[in-house]
Amino acid sequence: MSLFAIAAIATLIIHIAWILWVVLGALFTRCHPLLTALHVISLIWGIIVEIDLSPCPLTLAEQYLQAHSGFQSFQGSFLVHYLDRIVYPDLPEILVVSAGIAICGLNLSIYLWRLWKSVHTK
Repeated sequence: MSLFAIAAIATLIIHIAWILWVVLGALFTRCHPLLTALHVISLIWGIIVEIDLSPCPLTLAEQYLQAHSGFQSFQGSFLVHYLDRIVYPDLPEILVVSAGIAICGLNLSIYLWRLWKSVHTK
C-alpha cells in the first residue's frame, strides 16, 4: 500500500471524526470553555460549508490523495458521496445538506440554552 493510500485512509478517518465532533460535540463540552468555543466555531464552519456548498478542505485533501494513490476519486460533497449512500439512499442532496444544517443548529441551540440557564440561575 502506497503512502498516498495510507494518507487517503487516514484523511477519511479524520473526516469521519470531524463529522462526529460536529454532530456530538455538545455532549463533551459541558464545563469546558475551550472545548465549547472550539465546538461552536466548528458548528459555524459546518453551516457555512453546507450553505455555500463549497468543498471542505478535508474533502479536497481526500480527493487529491485518492487520485495519487490509485483509488478512484470522487467529485462533490464528502457527505453526499459516503454517507448519502449508506444512511440516506436515494435522497436529494438538498435534504442531506438541510439535515446537516439542522444538526448544527440544534447543537447551537443547546449552547444558547446553556447560556440562558447560566444567566438566569445566578
